[in-house]
Amino acid sequence: MSEGKSHWEKVYTTKAAHEVSWTQEVPKTSLDFINGFQLGKSAGIIDIGGGDSLLVDFLLAQGYQNITVLDISEAALERAKKRLGDQADLVKWLVSDITDFKPAETYDIWHDRATFHFLTTATQIEKYITIAKNCVRGYLTIGIFSKNGPEKCSGLEIRQYSEDELEQQFSESFQKLQVITEDHVTPFNTVQNFIFCSFKRI
Repeated sequence: MSEGKSHWEKVYTTKAAHEVSWTQEVPKTSLDFINGFQLGKSAGIIDIGGGDSLLVDFLLAQGYQNITVLDISEAALERAKKRLGDQADLVKWLVSDITDFKPAETYDIWHDRATFHFLTTATQIEKYITIAKNCVRGYLTIGIFSKNGPEKCSGLEIRQYSEDELEQQFSESFQKLQVITEDHVTPFNTVQNFIFCSFKRI
């Protein structure tokens, strides 16, 4: 087991949802971006690093029919499956490090809230962008820590981005559409500043 995988398996087997900073009761910004693409309920959506996020619950409730959730932690996905019960069978679940992901299909929407900023080396970043370029036929939405956000998350170093830096990373294959900044209030009342950016495949 890789060091990264063992870290996240430990997190998801020892901490409840209210004990991790990224928990959201309603993932409103992510839903606003996804619904804003206006692709219909059959759109192929992949949630990168989805863990046991409630995003999949809300997407199912809104009638989306083609959802994939990818996470490095099998424990995280098992928690989500257990929560969803029979509805879990409506979702494709993939256990993979994003930099090792070998997509078997293409996607209309690639959603990533707080995975990309954990990639801190040029090699990791290049792998991520190449994978996205090869399997996204529609839109990309990414939420990461801004220059005003934390420098670490879950005890790991992250890479902060400005709007221009994030756009530059993806500019070869994606056109920037919309950017917002947002303060995420964690379950323990600290504030994390995010940048959310949407892109369209060129």
